[in-house]
Amino acid sequence: MKLADMTVKDYLDLLKSDAPAPGGGSVSALTAAQGIGLVGMVAALTIGKERYRDFEAVCIAAKAEADALCEKLTLAIDKDTEAFNLVSAAYKLPKDTEELKAARSKAIADATLKATEVPFETLTLCLEGLKVTAKLVGTSNPNAASDLGVAALNLLAGIKGAWLNVLINLPGVKDEAAKAGFAAGAAMVAEAEKLAAEIYESVKASL
Repeated sequence: MKLADMTVKDYLDLLKSDAPAPGGGSVSALTAAQGIGLVGMVAALTIGKERYRDFEAVCIAAKAEADALCEKLTLAIDKDTEAFNLVSAAYKLPKDTEELKAARSKAIADATLKATEVPFETLTLCLEGLKVTAKLVGTSNPNAASDLGVAALNLLAGIKGAWLNVLINLPGVKDEAAKAGFAAGAAMVAEAEKLAAEIYESVKASL
């Protein structure tokens, strides 16, 4: 069964067990999915309300963006665990001959690259989510303003968690071009921290 299809209790029981996956990457994706899910909720609580008709267009657009991001982040929950399992399987390959050693090394390199790409994608989606969240601050149902603050906190946790998962895999990435691309994550995290802080403080000031 996919992680995303489990009950909350079954998922948490698996998470707290001695199984090595799901781990921090899947948790980061789930955390972020919850964050952007809240953004979709805030938009939905604004759309169609006469008193908030001035916010209608912004919220309709944000709702579509948030729902699409939520879907992608939900998929990332399982993609991260699947990528980890590929790395584990590669390390278990035989290495009795030079040919087998070479095949094993390639399998490890390929799997490690995938295991780095997945959290980097999560990181990218989280930053997009924060930008959508920012659009609704002051332009959505004020009764749900606190939910935007919680959304920003979850998305920030998701992006910082995803970045840690990129960093732990980065030494094993042999593709130098890919490694250089992943380095852009540091600036993305810094941008996310600034944006999340702005959202949080704006929300807090409005309460």
